[in-house]
Amino acid sequence: MPKVWIFQKRHAQWLIVAAFALVAAAALIRWDASRTAGALPAEARTIELVTVEFKTSMSGGKEQELYRWDPGNISVQKGETIELCLNGFQGKSHPFVIEGLGIKGEVKKGETTVVRFTADRVGTYPIICLSHTDMRHSGPMIGYIVVHD
Repeated sequence: MPKVWIFQKRHAQWLIVAAFALVAAAALIRWDASRTAGALPAEARTIELVTVEFKTSMSGGKEQELYRWDPGNISVQKGETIELCLNGFQGKSHPFVIEGLGIKGEVKKGETTVVRFTADRVGTYPIICLSHTDMRHSGPMIGYIVVHD
């Protein structure tokens, strides 16, 4: 004789409650794991950069200005977390990009712009001021971040 199961409304309610509890527990476990994985590194190496202006009088009395990042070259290790503090010491405004790292920002006189990144690829990444791109614009104002293995 075949077995017949009788499914009552009360059984359906208990099944729904159990399924909901199982989904909620799984979501809670996954949520806790994602919080741990997304944590920021405990320490970042801080590197200070300043904007520097050089002035001189050319023959004929014409004054020439030239802007630079100081230091002009920064050396970091692959995998290192860097906090780059760009300090506006001279010049009104220096909008910049760091090519290859997808970073852009602006440094203003008397202010500090902080950029935090992890150097995850070996290479040389130029820091380019978009206001001072060539000699006609008191530049080029370019620095380099060199990531070593």
